[in-house]
This record gives sequence, C-alpha cells and structure tokens, in this order.
Amino acid sequence: MSLTVSPELLDKARRGPVTDEDFVSCIRESLPYAWEVITRLAEQVATGGADHAANETPPPGEKERGQLLRLLASDAMRGAVQRHFGLRLAFQNCHKVALFRPDADAAYKEFVTPRAQLLNQSPELVDC
Repeated sequence: MSLTVSPELLDKARRGPVTDEDFVSCIRESLPYAWEVITRLAEQVATGGADHAANETPPPGEKERGQLLRLLASDAMRGAVQRHFGLRLAFQNCHKVALFRPDADAAYKEFVTPRAQLLNQSPELVDC
C-alpha cells in the first residue's frame, strides 16, 4: 500500500475532490523518509543559488527505498508535491531524485537525458 489513509480522508475522497493540502498531509505522514528527502532538496533550492538540487545518498534500507519509489512512481503524488513546493521533480533511480526551479529548463532537460541516466549507473544500483 502506498499511503496510509485516515478514515476521514477516505470518506472525503468518496464524497468528491480532495484538496492538495489534505493529500500532501497524507503523503507526509505515510512516507516520512521520502518527504524528508524532498523537503531537504526543496530547502536547498530555496536557500541556494542553484537552479536545482539532487539527492545522491542511497536510502538506508528497503523500507525507505520503497517510500521514495512509491512517491515518485505516482503521477498524483508527484503532481501534488510539485505544486506544494512550486518545483519540478525528476528521478533517475531508487535514490537520485532532483528538484528543479520552474525556469531551470536546461538543467532539467539534461537530468532526464539517456546520457545522464547511463552515467548514473553503477554495479551497486543493479537491484535498485
């Protein structure tokens, strides 16, 4: 299961649309490791002069790796997180996720190239 959904939020979803605020709160509570990684990157972009920030540290275990993959594999979760932070998300593997300023087209386009993906590979990541 990707998210731990409270009975109240599930009831709200059954009745109609759910706000990004409610959905993001559910993501934050359900996937704390993934949320911490994304928040740290967002803070780096906000406080630094760079047009993006990327996580280079592998997760400490399978549970945390799973959290990142679940968040990044869901279009709904990725979209909500992008809107929440006002940044663009991209990822290459089980831990290399990056956040980009909306106007950082060149950096984003380079990050998502086949070349960048190939250069990011290593034997340690085969079972990533």
